[in-house]
Amino acid sequence: MTGPDDLHTLAGTVLLTPVPVAKCAALATLRARWEKGELPVSGAVAARAIDDPGRPARPLLVPPAQLPRRGLGTAAGRLALAHALAHIEFNAINLAVDAVYRFRGMPGAFYSDWLGVASEEASHFELLSGYLRARGCAYGDFPAHGGLWEAACLSADDVVARMALVPRVLEARGLDVTPPLIAKLRRAGDAALVTVLERIYTDEIEHVRIGNGWFEWLCAQRGADPRALFRTLIESRYAGRLRGPFNREARAAAGFSAAELHDLDELGKGG
Repeated sequence: MTGPDDLHTLAGTVLLTPVPVAKCAALATLRARWEKGELPVSGAVAARAIDDPGRPARPLLVPPAQLPRRGLGTAAGRLALAHALAHIEFNAINLAVDAVYRFRGMPGAFYSDWLGVASEEASHFELLSGYLRARGCAYGDFPAHGGLWEAACLSADDVVARMALVPRVLEARGLDVTPPLIAKLRRAGDAALVTVLERIYTDEIEHVRIGNGWFEWLCAQRGADPRALFRTLIESRYAGRLRGPFNREARAAAGFSAAELHDLDELGKGG
């Protein structure tokens, strides 16, 4: 069954919605309808490519090297950090929704998982937007970069590559860098932003665990060794750009095995 009211078509609509508030609202409606069993999956085998998801006219996107660097010891620096994190979470909404839209023929649990992830990314975006609003700023007031969507383009053709590059690389990187950020924010006395980051950190462990689970399931379906395939995908599609140090405890909680953590150390050398 196909039509305007199928899961994949509506996920595409959410993906293309540019206004953050409208995107989050459309996502909430989509997830509720899916969970009630109101939406069939599309009968279309392949998704129409969406190369650029909907996003607002601001923030201005610039190369990462052009972003200003500010210390977290100042209010301005913490606002810049909150804005950068809001931009990451906005892109994370798109990445999770794109997994639902793009990859057809997956089990229903796959779509439920990634709609759930997208919804939590939306709540993270809203928390960070609230932090900015309380301090007279808004998402779009600072420049940002567009590199996060690159992972969607690098893995557009293969759900296994998507599960490797997004949850196991991009989201897992958040597990590495968030605890030091929280420590710095505590020293700066910003309890409000600490609370937001602690919530995000807890949720992201589960997001990575979900990605790990689907990566392993897909490898089993294809008769592939997860360790070997992950290494191949990183070297071929991500140019070996993993960076340490790695948060071994959080990554283990998210489903990385001891052997995979050893591989990460090897892949991250020189990163």
